[in-house]
Amino acid sequence: MPAISRRTLLQATAAGAATTGAGAALGSVGIRQAGRANAASGYLVGAGKGDMTGAIAGQGMMGYSDAEQVAEGLLQRTWARAFIIADAATGERVLFITADIACVFTSHHNTLLAELAERYGDTYDVHNVNVNATHNHNSCGGTSWDYAYVLAAMGHRRNSLTAEIAGLLDAVKQAHDSLAPGTVELGHTELHDASANRSLAAFTNNPAADRHHFPEHIDPQVTAIRLRRNGTTIGEITWFATHGTSLTDANFLIGPDNKGYASYLGEQRSPGVVSAHAQTNAGDMTPNLWLRKMHPGGPTSDNRANRVLIGRRQDDAGRRALAGARPMTGSGVRTATRYLNLGDMRIAGDYTPNGKSTRTAPAMMGVAAAATSMEDNTRSQLAILKEGMRNELAMAVGAGDTPTPEAWMVAVQAPKADLFPLGLLPPRSWIEERLPIQLIRIGELVLAAMPSETTIVAGLRIRRLVADALSVPLENVLLQGYSNGYSQYTVTPEEYLAQQYEGGETLFGRWTLCAYMQEFHSMARSMARGKRARAGRRPADRADLQPDLLGPRPADTPMAGKRFGQVVSSVPTATRPGSTVRVSFCGAHPANRVRRGHGTHGYFAVERFTGAGWEVVYDDDHESTEMRWVRPGGSSSASKVTVTWRVARDAAGDYRIRYFGDVRSPSGTLREISGKTGRIKVG
Repeated sequence: MPAISRRTLLQATAAGAATTGAGAALGSVGIRQAGRANAASGYLVGAGKGDMTGAIAGQGMMGYSDAEQVAEGLLQRTWARAFIIADAATGERVLFITADIACVFTSHHNTLLAELAERYGDTYDVHNVNVNATHNHNSCGGTSWDYAYVLAAMGHRRNSLTAEIAGLLDAVKQAHDSLAPGTVELGHTELHDASANRSLAAFTNNPAADRHHFPEHIDPQVTAIRLRRNGTTIGEITWFATHGTSLTDANFLIGPDNKGYASYLGEQRSPGVVSAHAQTNAGDMTPNLWLRKMHPGGPTSDNRANRVLIGRRQDDAGRRALAGARPMTGSGVRTATRYLNLGDMRIAGDYTPNGKSTRTAPAMMGVAAAATSMEDNTRSQLAILKEGMRNELAMAVGAGDTPTPEAWMVAVQAPKADLFPLGLLPPRSWIEERLPIQLIRIGELVLAAMPSETTIVAGLRIRRLVADALSVPLENVLLQGYSNGYSQYTVTPEEYLAQQYEGGETLFGRWTLCAYMQEFHSMARSMARGKRARAGRRPADRADLQPDLLGPRPADTPMAGKRFGQVVSSVPTATRPGSTVRVSFCGAHPANRVRRGHGTHGYFAVERFTGAGWEVVYDDDHESTEMRWVRPGGSSSASKVTVTWRVARDAAGDYRIRYFGDVRSPSGTLREISGKTGRIKVG
C-alpha cells in the first residue's frame, strides 16, 4: 500500500565527532582520556556478535509455548549482537545487546550481569546494560527460571541457557575489545507492508486521539543508528515493530525469524558490519498480513517465504533510514534502571484514564490467553487439553491446592476471566514479578525499555510522557520492548476490556500500563534533572528446584547395520545449479553437545574442491542449508541426520557435504564422529 507521510525525516545539522585514533578495550578512565585527546564532544563505539544457538533437537522450543513444538533440527543459527556507545567526554556508556531469541528472562539478565562483573568489574552494571530479544518464536525453550515457561518446554534446559549466555558474552567481548572513537548517526523512515494489527477489536477501544496517531492501525516508524569508526561502518541497529511469527508453530527447526533474516541480509551484504534488527512496541503487530484465523499467511501462503520477504522489507527500510542519517550530538549517554514489584504497585490517579488511584495485582493468565493469537498460530493450545490430564510435577509441588485470589485481586484483573493465578501458585510465583524498567539516552535518541510485549498505543502513551519530560521529539523516543526480563503483555486499560489474546496475557491486571507510565515518567523527570535513583532490589536467582521432565537420553547406538557417520541415503554424483540435494547420515543425538561456531565446528558443512584441497563454502548458518534429525524406525537410541543443500544458480565445480556429531557412550563420555559424501559435480 502507498506510504502515508506523517512527518519529515530527522535532519540533524551539527557536526560529528572526530574519529581519529584507534582503541582497544577501554575502561572508564581510558575513555575519558581518549575523549579529551580525540573526541572531546563525541562518542566511542564498538560492536560484536556471538553465536547463541542452543540445543537444536529433542527439546522444546520457545515462542508459542506449545508442548508439541519440539525441535527437530536447524534452519539457521541464532545470534547475539552487541553494541557499546560511550560518551568520550564523561565515560558514561551503554551496552546494548539484541538477542535473536524469543524472550530475555531473568535467568539471562541476572547471569549476564554476574558474568560481566566477573570479567569487567563495575564497567557494566544494571543501569547501563540492556539485553533485548527479537521475539523470534523458533528459539530454544526451557532457558527461563519461571515455571510458566519451562514446563511448556518439558523442563529447564541448562545446555541451551549455557549456550545463550556464552553467545551473549562472546558478543560483548568483541564489542568491548573494539571500542574506539567514532560517530553515531540517526535516521528515520516508515515501513507500511511488514505488519498488521492482529487485535483491531481492542485497538478500536482506544480514544480517537490515540487511534488517529496510527491511521493504518500499525506503527510504521523505522528508526536506525549507524556506528562508524574512521569513516567505516562497524554496526547498525534498526528498530521496527512486528512480531517474530512469520515461521508459525508448524515449524520445528531452530532458527531466526524475519528480524534475524534481516540481520543476516545486512551482514552478508557488508561483511564486518554487525547488523541488528530490534523490536519496539510489537505487542499487537503481526507479520502475517492476511490476518486469517488459525491459518497464518501473508504476503504469501508459504511461511518460509514470508520470513524472507518480511525480513527483506525490514532490511530495505533500515537502509532507507540510514541513507538519510545524520551524526548525533547533544546529551551524550545517560542510563537508569528501576526494579518494580509488578504484582503489587500503587498507582496515582494522574496516570489512569478515570483519574482514580488504583493498583496492580499478582500475575494471572486469562482464558483469552489460552486461546492463543489466532492470526499467528496454526492450532489452538486448547487442543492438547483433555479431561483427566494433569501435570504430575505441578501436582507434586502443591498445585492441586489451587489458591483462591482475594476479592481485590479479582477486581483489579476484571473483566479478565482468570484461568491460571501464576503469581499465587506454589512453591513460588510461576512468573517473575520483580522486573526492571530502564531509560537509555544516546544523544538525541531515548529508549524506554520494559520487560513485556507492548501494544502500539500502550507504547505511545509511555513515549509521550518520556518525550515531554526530556524535551525531545516524540519520534526520537522508542519503546524498547522485550528487555531485561519477560512478563508477557501490556495493553491500555481500554484495550484490556476487549479481552483479546493480548489482554488475557496482561498478567498484572487492567492498570498494568498505568503503573509503567507512572514509573517511566518519574525516571524521565529525574534524568532531566541529572539525577538517578538506585535501581532497587533485583530478583533472586531461581536456578534451584528446576524441573526436567525429559530425563536422561539413552546412549547413542548406530542405525541397524550402519556405522556412525555413514551416508545412509543415495547421493547424486552430479546435479544442476538451482537443484536441491538431500543427504542422510547415521548420526548421534545433536543435544549431546551444543556445537557452536562456523564451518567444521558446527553440525555440517558444504565444501568445494579448489584443486589443492577442500574449503568450506556454506555451513549450518547459511540460508541455502538446513538440517533435520529423527529417530529412525521407532528406535529410542539411533539417530538419522539429513542435510539439505539448495544449490545456488551460479554454483559450479566439485562439492561434498560433511556431517559432524558427538556420540554419547553408556558412561556419558562423548566421542566426535564425522561423515562425508563423495564428490558432487555441479554444472
